[in-house]
Amino acid sequence: MTRRPHRRDPEGHRQAILSAARTCFGERGLSRATVREIASRAGVTHGLVLRQFGSKEQLFLAAVPGHRELDQVIAGDPETLPDRVARAYVERMERNAAGDPLVVLLRSVASDEQAAAKLYAAMEASSIRAYREVIDGEDAAARVAMLGAQLIGVTVNRYIARTGPLAQMSVPVLTEHLARVLRHILFDPRG
Repeated sequence: MTRRPHRRDPEGHRQAILSAARTCFGERGLSRATVREIASRAGVTHGLVLRQFGSKEQLFLAAVPGHRELDQVIAGDPETLPDRVARAYVERMERNAAGDPLVVLLRSVASDEQAAAKLYAAMEASSIRAYREVIDGEDAAARVAMLGAQLIGVTVNRYIARTGPLAQMSVPVLTEHLARVLRHILFDPRG
C-alpha cells in the first residue's frame, strides 16, 4: 500500500470534508452516509473528520448551506427581509434540491426520527439566534419557527412530492407568494 504524503492544510481539509459531506449526504441521506465514506471522498482520515467536527451530526450542521448563508441573507433593511429570504431559499432549492441538506433531513425523518429531530432542533435554534438580530418581540421565536415550518411545507410540496400548485409555479411566482407569506409571519403575526 502506497502511503500518501502528509500535508498540513487545515482549511483545505475542512473545505474538502464539507464538500464531500454535502455530496455524500445528498446521495445517501443522513442515516446511510458514514463518516468513513466522507473522509475517503475528502482524502483525509476518519479521525481528522471527527477531530474537526466531533460527530456526523455536527458535520451535517456545518455542511447545511442555508444556515451558513443565513447571516448574509438577514443583513440589510428589515422591510425587504421577507423578499431576501424567499429569493435565497428558492434559488438554493432550484439549484440543487435533491442534494440540499434540508431535503436530506426531511427524508431522514422516516429512517432515524430521533437524529433528525435533534438536527432540526439545532437548525431551528440557529435560525432563531440569527433572526433575533432583525426581529423582536416576545413571540419572535415562535414566528421564526413558523417561518421554518412554512419553508418545510414548500420543500415537501415542491421539491420532494413535486405535486400540486406549488410544484407547478414558475420561480418568480413562487418567490413572490412565499415573500408575501413570510412578510405576514415575520411582521404581522396577529394579522
